[in-house]
Amino acid sequence: MKIAVLSTVKSLYSTRRLVEAAEKRGHECVVIDHSKCYVGIKQGKPSIHYKGQDISDIDAIIPRIGASVTFYGSAIVRQFEVMGVISANPSQAITRSRDKLRCMQILSGAGIGLPITGFARTTSDVDDLISMVGGAPLVIKLLEGTQGIGVVLAETKKAASSVIEAFYGLGNNILIQEYIKEAKGTDIRAFVVGGKVVGAMKRTAKEGEFRSNIHRGGTAEIIRLTKNERETAIAAAASMGLTVCGVDMMPSDRGPLVLEVNSSPGLEGIEKATKKDIASEIILYLEKQFELKKAAKPEIRKKKKKESNL
Repeated sequence: MKIAVLSTVKSLYSTRRLVEAAEKRGHECVVIDHSKCYVGIKQGKPSIHYKGQDISDIDAIIPRIGASVTFYGSAIVRQFEVMGVISANPSQAITRSRDKLRCMQILSGAGIGLPITGFARTTSDVDDLISMVGGAPLVIKLLEGTQGIGVVLAETKKAASSVIEAFYGLGNNILIQEYIKEAKGTDIRAFVVGGKVVGAMKRTAKEGEFRSNIHRGGTAEIIRLTKNERETAIAAAASMGLTVCGVDMMPSDRGPLVLEVNSSPGLEGIEKATKKDIASEIILYLEKQFELKKAAKPEIRKKKKKESNL
């Protein structure tokens, strides 16, 4: 196969590991900056160009779409899909997961455990919104935030009201969530590939910090998931339509609660914590999809021939 990793930075750990894993298994692998691709939309002949060249010879792509370019990156993934190229994640699932509110709504509808979450538009609803999630302390999140940026713990109702009003005053959309005190600054990242968990780690916040993100100074260690945690991670990925993702969960007295489903999870933390070759799991998944596609082609040709004889 010829595989393209869609990434804006070649030197990133995740990008380098995916290229290494693909080449180790005998595939040609290139890194393409999706923000510099451009598309041609023509009847029966869609195309993608990069650096002045048609790149329609790609067999499979691994989207590593940054949050800041979700719209354009997803459009490029969608164009590859129109061209019949296999994608590690569907474009629609990527955009769905990037919208934190939409993600919460989908997971809620699927019956998956979540922190109680509130969303409103105006400051006139603040008191009821705070009550809805169980009062203070509570967590306030920017809808567009990533890697723990734009996440605030408000320990009192007065502090929560002030932070919420400040965010609204700046025109930001936010979510308000209950604070799960029994989690004690820890969460779990389960890495799902092709409907199975291929690795899991527990992340612990540094002292004085409630966010457990590794980018915020948190530490990670391998963990053995309970049956409930494993099933929750797989169900969350399936409900979002993602085939490669990181499912972040928080332990609670009522079972695992899903915080986020990440369509471009980093590989460094999970590989170092688990000592597992997660990158190769992604390549193996693409290989299986490529074989299924090849096996289906004769059937498609037979169907078309039969229809033409009618």
